[in-house]
Amino acid sequence: MFKHVFLTGPPGVGKTTLVQKACEALVSSGVGVEGFYTEEVREGGRRVGFDVVTVAGERGHLSRIRDTAAVPHGRREYMVGQYVVDLPSFENLALPLFRNVGSADGGSRKVFVIDEIGKMELFSQSFIRSVRQALDSSACTILGTIPIPKGKPLGLVEEVRSSRDVKVFIVSKENRNVILQDIVSTLQECLKRTT
Repeated sequence: MFKHVFLTGPPGVGKTTLVQKACEALVSSGVGVEGFYTEEVREGGRRVGFDVVTVAGERGHLSRIRDTAAVPHGRREYMVGQYVVDLPSFENLALPLFRNVGSADGGSRKVFVIDEIGKMELFSQSFIRSVRQALDSSACTILGTIPIPKGKPLGLVEEVRSSRDVKVFIVSKENRNVILQDIVSTLQECLKRTT
């Protein structure tokens, strides 16, 4: 009996695209969808960072390539590879979305998108707490993404991956064009259990 659905797979395989397509299918069937996803930011064909984008279309910085000329102005810098994580921007946009997770809109079914629970997002202790509360909530079903295991395990990612409440789909180039219906069907089964 699953409560939540998470997608995993290598970077660039299409996890976010599948999340967006699943959201479109859910919305068209009358399901409320909230939350956020991450999107690459490209300039001149080159990836320069990532933005966090709410389902409603609000956008904020998640990270950017470090400007070697810029000097950190007294606050701690969080780095993932060549990217500097803009923790205040991420938290200001993402954390308020979690406030609505527990409220069952007059009993209506709701899916909450968390794309993704990755290294950049995990610098935020408030985000980690909010995700754990959402996972424990019976008022919503989460559709999220987690990275494939690589290097040092990420605590919250491994909690999600090993949870009995979570169905994890492994997305690959081979299955990404045929897996959407399975994802949507599983989410609809989860929603039946949360109402």
